[in-house]
Amino acid sequence: MKVLGIIPARGGSKAIPRKNLITLGKRPLLAWTCEAAKQSNLDRVVVSTDSDEIAECARSLGVEVPVMRPSHLSGDSASTIDAVIHMLEHCDEDYEAIMVLQPTSPFRTSVDINNCLSLLISTRADSVISVVEVGGHHPARMKFLEGDRLVDPPFVEEYENQPRQELRRMYIRNGAIYLTRSSVLKRRTFKGLDCVAYVMPPERSVNIDVPFDVIVAEALVSR
Repeated sequence: MKVLGIIPARGGSKAIPRKNLITLGKRPLLAWTCEAAKQSNLDRVVVSTDSDEIAECARSLGVEVPVMRPSHLSGDSASTIDAVIHMLEHCDEDYEAIMVLQPTSPFRTSVDINNCLSLLISTRADSVISVVEVGGHHPARMKFLEGDRLVDPPFVEEYENQPRQELRRMYIRNGAIYLTRSSVLKRRTFKGLDCVAYVMPPERSVNIDVPFDVIVAEALVSR
């Protein structure tokens, strides 16, 4: 199976300026994902970006930037899937599947990447998405607010303060890996009708979105 790895790394970020290039463990954030991808079994790895600075960093890390992302695919409202399809259209070769590796998930490893590739082949699924168990943040424990009053959702726990161990385990996408067959991607979705979960531990599921996430990531690096 021929698989293309795409690292989407646009230049704009309001919560953390120049987010994809901030320093984490003495390396640019982008480097963590580029290095894991290069050490994996992906057939080719490319970066999709609108930023000359990010493109230069990617190339210095040994990762291709075949085409720059146009401005209409680079704003806050632009979707990752549009950027991925744009990159796929500009790659000369045909690929059976595409793996999207967001640079904001620095602790995903080449082993994780290879495990997902193996899962897609062995299960014959149409997609594989990485997830992490929600743990104590279980939806059954959540509440709506009406004004300042707590209101139970329809999926509330059976009784107040029900132990987590009694609740059915739930998982949330951690943003680290989206592996999708090209035929599914052309329908403008990363998740096909037969999607396999790849469960990752919390310490490798850190997703850098706001400044607090950087603090958490740095603490993990220092350990």
